[in-house]
Amino acid sequence: MKVVIIGSTGQLGSDISDAFWEEVLPLSHDEIEVKDINSCREVLKDVNVVINCAGYIRVDDSEDHPEEAYMVNAIGARNVALVCNEKQMKNVYISTDFVFDGEKKEPYQEDDPPNPINIYGLSKYAGEILTRNYCREYYIVRSSSLFGIKGARGKGGNFVEWMIKKAGDNEVIKVVDDVEMSPTYTKDAAKMIKDMIEKELPFGIYHVTNQGHCSWFMFAKKIFEFFDIDAKLFPIKSDELNRKARRPKFSALENTKLNSFGLRMRSWEDALKDYLKEKQYFI
Repeated sequence: MKVVIIGSTGQLGSDISDAFWEEVLPLSHDEIEVKDINSCREVLKDVNVVINCAGYIRVDDSEDHPEEAYMVNAIGARNVALVCNEKQMKNVYISTDFVFDGEKKEPYQEDDPPNPINIYGLSKYAGEILTRNYCREYYIVRSSSLFGIKGARGKGGNFVEWMIKKAGDNEVIKVVDDVEMSPTYTKDAAKMIKDMIEKELPFGIYHVTNQGHCSWFMFAKKIFEFFDIDAKLFPIKSDELNRKARRPKFSALENTKLNSFGLRMRSWEDALKDYLKEKQYFI
């Protein structure tokens, strides 16, 4: 099985590339432009699976640059879906918990109705719709609050690294305690995506996150607990940040469909411990 990873230099894409290391064709932004259908047709060929990790992921910037967010997250998804359908390749589109509005107050399942509340979430949901409308053989994989060794290129790292750096600089750290999500280690998500493809699960939408959920404040607290740092950490409310884009207050995901096929993700706490060990931090 030959697999193409679009966005292979990103946080999730790099771990997916490692998971498929014997059979992967990694593609960076310099090697394919998902916004251009001709680029997609020229580059995507002679493979079995295309995993589309390309994304405009800067949530606040999306409010000021909606055209760019839609071109990458929606039109790009359409272009990849069209080419996959034309050439009979399986298509995996990476989506997000931000397709939900956060009003449910309990973890979202795959069949819960999306209702994005910011441009980023809207553009990713549009990408979901275009993926399933233009490609017969597709997986839409929603994940959440990713942290990985590579770090998110578009965000300059990840939350774990930001917390450790701030603590190392002896900063006063303020983190929101009224937004809950499912922290997810990209290595775990990558392995599960590989399992889904190899086990030939039915096509459709899947949630792929580490088990459990917490607030960002509790996530930060656990990082410092595992890392044995006495950080100056204080809780704040999300309204105090004055961000341009609204965030769902509760966007935890339930891996309902994975569990129904006997596939389970480990807890986010166990995943965080392994991440810190891999980074060679003392825990």
